[in-house]
Amino acid sequence: MTDAPHPGPISGTTRLYAVLGDPVTQVQSPGLLNPVFAGLGIDAVLVPVHVRRDDLVNVVRGLQCVGNLDGLFVTVPHKVAAAHLADRRSRTVEITGSANALRREPDGAWLAENFDGSGFVAGLAGAGHSPRGRRVALAGAGGAGSAIAAALLTAGVDSLSVSDPDGPRLTALVDRLAEHWPGRVRAAPEPPLRDSDIAVNATPLGLRPDDPLPFPPHALPPGSVVADIIMKPRETPLLREAAAQGHQVHHGMHMLTGQVDSYRTFFGLGVPRTAE
Repeated sequence: MTDAPHPGPISGTTRLYAVLGDPVTQVQSPGLLNPVFAGLGIDAVLVPVHVRRDDLVNVVRGLQCVGNLDGLFVTVPHKVAAAHLADRRSRTVEITGSANALRREPDGAWLAENFDGSGFVAGLAGAGHSPRGRRVALAGAGGAGSAIAAALLTAGVDSLSVSDPDGPRLTALVDRLAEHWPGRVRAAPEPPLRDSDIAVNATPLGLRPDDPLPFPPHALPPGSVVADIIMKPRETPLLREAAAQGHQVHHGMHMLTGQVDSYRTFFGLGVPRTAE
């Protein structure tokens, strides 16, 4: 086992990044990105910030006033709300209605982007589970689920069914997606597992030990892929049950590791930032 590079001492020149969530005990991005800063010799640190839903606007507006804060990462349950706290939004954010990263632009404005979907698809393909031509059932139409849905459609899935207990949120997402990918996406009251090759949990179910399963993996065809975006615990109840049923499992950490290069480009971490 090799030693990871250690960050340098925090000083008056250190640039700041924060990851906002409720809870934040499960976030893995500081452990992944702080070694990237250290390895690249960048004087910066990413810290977790526990923000309750009712406090999000005040916290984000306050942090945006901090002169040496260059970016924000956003996790559950703030991704949809965070999209509205930026001055500018990428095409992905406009389609999905959610953001997981905000950066300060040279003119002081804040740009929102979402890499959850592209990171998830990159991780899925990297593990040998290309979604192209596959039938996918997605549970969760929230911040991460909306980005994953758009990325799966971009990646060429044959069909995508999206389920969520929040009916208006589900309908709004599917309507937005259908404008760009007509005939390939539909809303479903429950994930149509028997007709799916890949099933994805993009809900928070599994963060807590007493959470119910988001869907029953035994209903899937033999040899299906079951993916969970929850990173901690690594072996969620859903993935344990899916493995016991003989399905292929895909862990949540892949979604984050699949985003590292995108984060580096977006925040200009050791790579030139291109005009957008």
